Amino acid sequence: MGIKPKSPRDALQPEPAPGPPPRSRHVRNPFVILTNMAISLAVFALLAVGAALYFGKQTFDQPGPLTEDKTVVISSGSGLSGITDRLAAAEVIGDGLINEWVFNLGVRFYKNETKLKAGEYAFKAGVSMDEVMRDLVEGNAVTHSVTIPEGWTTAQVLERVREHPVLVGEITEIPAEGALLPQTYTFTRGTTRQGVIDDMKEAQSKLLAEIWDRRVDDLPIETPEELVILASIVEKETAKADERPRVAGVFVNRLDRGMRLQSDPTILYGLFGGEAWLKDRSAITQSQLQAENDYNTYQIDALPPGPIGNPGQAAMEAVANPSRTRDLFFVADGTGGHVFAETYEQHQANVRKWRQIERERRAAEQERSTSGDSVQSN
Repeated sequence: MGIKPKSPRDALQPEPAPGPPPRSRHVRNPFVILTNMAISLAVFALLAVGAALYFGKQTFDQPGPLTEDKTVVISSGSGLSGITDRLAAAEVIGDGLINEWVFNLGVRFYKNETKLKAGEYAFKAGVSMDEVMRDLVEGNAVTHSVTIPEGWTTAQVLERVREHPVLVGEITEIPAEGALLPQTYTFTRGTTRQGVIDDMKEAQSKLLAEIWDRRVDDLPIETPEELVILASIVEKETAKADERPRVAGVFVNRLDRGMRLQSDPTILYGLFGGEAWLKDRSAITQSQLQAENDYNTYQIDALPPGPIGNPGQAAMEAVANPSRTRDLFFVADGTGGHVFAETYEQHQANVRKWRQIERERRAAEQERSTSGDSVQSN
């Protein structure tokens, strides 16, 4: 069959374009449509989560909104939600829901939701949420303290602990005299008074065991309790650290010779107990000296039946390792210290010097008093 020739007009006409290919059966499949939609949503979700994490991390690490230093108390048992609410109310992490959400999730992200500790915390201006979390996890709470002077009786210690404004609760177990270690104790807000007393007892027990193990041989004391008794007397006899071993040496020498200790503070404790030094009782009367008294070392041989206070570490160390001298006596020298003597004659001479110093002081005080009265009358 021959080809029909086109006319010149027909040859100039464009060929019609081919039609679109038929649509694939797979594209129209509902499963394919749902899969594509799911992939698209997952991509958007990942992008959203990534953006949220980035924003949250930036917010968690950047300086916070706190404009001035602030102290916040976190109560025990608050839980993460309660702690978050407390910090938000104090504007430490900001008071908006987004900030609370960021802090809460940030703590959970680091797996610290059960590690936050109660206490009183001091936050600086601009503190970040990350720093807040780390302070709470590490327990960097504000600490308070109570100082117990060496030689104080248990009654004096209990009075100071009861008066402390930060401690809570009552003292339920009264410790024995000499069972507490005088020093400074630190604690956080909410600590109980009984807890601090228990810490003092534990510290004394531990230290006493160590000192007892280090004692020199041939001491005239047989138990750690006797060491505390003698140390409590040494503590009351001198406040000078360099004198304690020598004072202890005097008492050790007297015990070795069967001499009475003749320590004035034991008289006061026997008469007034733990309240002996709650009032000024510097002068001992003749009637007090002669009154029947189980602690009066002018009347009894050897050591009294118990301590007359709570001795510090230095006094206990002094008794465990006293100075090696022949001293048997000592008396005040007028400068806050003491002068020591080996014989009674030397001691009597030292006593006369001390009494002369006392007379001169009384005369000087009387003269000042008279001069003051004269000035007021004029």
